[in-house]
Amino acid sequence: MTVPPVRVMLADDHTLVRAGIRRILETTPGLEVVGEAADGKEATNLVRSETADVLVLDLNMAGTDGIEVLRVAKAERPDLKVLILTMHAAREYVARAMHEGADAYLLKDSAAQDLVAAIDAVMAGRSYYSPAIQHTMAELLREGSKAPQGIQGLSDREREVLALLARGQSSKEIATTLDISVRTVDTHRSNLMRKLGVKSVALLTQVAIREGIIEQ
Repeated sequence: MTVPPVRVMLADDHTLVRAGIRRILETTPGLEVVGEAADGKEATNLVRSETADVLVLDLNMAGTDGIEVLRVAKAERPDLKVLILTMHAAREYVARAMHEGADAYLLKDSAAQDLVAAIDAVMAGRSYYSPAIQHTMAELLREGSKAPQGIQGLSDREREVLALLARGQSSKEIATTLDISVRTVDTHRSNLMRKLGVKSVALLTQVAIREGIIEQ
């Protein structure tokens, strides 16, 4: 049986950047570009009108900024994976994107090497970050950014799912490990995010490390 291609939308206000991203994606088997947007308003409309699996999103665009597009995407299309592709490595950008539920965060100078790997990761239920962003995430963790509450209220099964998510396992892998359905895994993940007050697997991983559920 033929596996359908991963459908990707692009949102960046630089025409040459979009062309470069499109070229990378269109030369990769199994990926299909289904839409482009040149500003925040177009990106929001694209999210609402186009069926896709992944949105590759710049943070700084005319009109509605990328963070607001991300917020709309996660609220209205929760299954849509959002991959931030930006030149901004500053911690405030990373923190805001993670808080709003970004699934991956790449710097544009590493896009050629990392973009396809990042898409593969988010489609498998994992997160993905450029090396410099991994360093920023580690700094935020070491400095003890506000810890989500509610870890004591997790069930044993939720703790198991949290540990496996934090170790980078996909929903399918967790389902196999625990002998449950993928749908059940996704339900546990949604409950974990709700109980712990986070919106991304990256932040769930931070909680798991901070609380000693897994070792760093």
